[in-house]
Amino acid sequence: MKKSLSLKIQNLINLSSTKAILLPVIITTSLITNASVAQTVTTTTTTTKDSTTIKVVTTEKAKYPRTVGYLSFILPLETLQGGKTTGNFGSATSIGFPVGVNVLYSDHFGFSYEFTPTIKSTNSTSKTSNLLFDPGTMFRFNGGFTIITRLAFETEGRYGFTPVFNQIYARTKDVNYFVALSLPNRFGDNEAYSIGLNLQIGFIFN
Repeated sequence: MKKSLSLKIQNLINLSSTKAILLPVIITTSLITNASVAQTVTTTTTTTKDSTTIKVVTTEKAKYPRTVGYLSFILPLETLQGGKTTGNFGSATSIGFPVGVNVLYSDHFGFSYEFTPTIKSTNSTSKTSNLLFDPGTMFRFNGGFTIITRLAFETEGRYGFTPVFNQIYARTKDVNYFVALSLPNRFGDNEAYSIGLNLQIGFIFN
């Protein structure tokens, strides 16, 4: 009887000992598994964050305000004044060389400062005939299209305003190429009101 009871007690002790040994093992294993899962999630999250960061850097917008310069030449095609139309390729030919700076405040707005010296050539001579200062506001649209509303002040004595319709037609790393049509409206200097059509071609430094 005593022997049988002793065996039962011994078996109970052994079972308890086994449980006591297995319990820490189970807990440790559980913690390790959870840690591994947590580590995997963290790694995945980190990878996701890294990917997101790369996308943000890739799609980062340009900082404003931003200043860019440009060079160009301009040809007066036709001028209507006092009911008479005058072309640019008759007895005299004029060509201007607009140079300026654009201050860009956003993707949609900017301000342009432009100076245009003009050379006039006839059959007998050629000379610098006029200097135009025409600052103006820039309304920028998608696709490289811009409308510029310029004021105009000429050393010849004329003044007025010039709406400009500008389109970028080619882009490179260093410069963007543009073409523009403008409608110079002029007053003053004891002359009749005039309106013209000009063609301008040039490039903007990036």
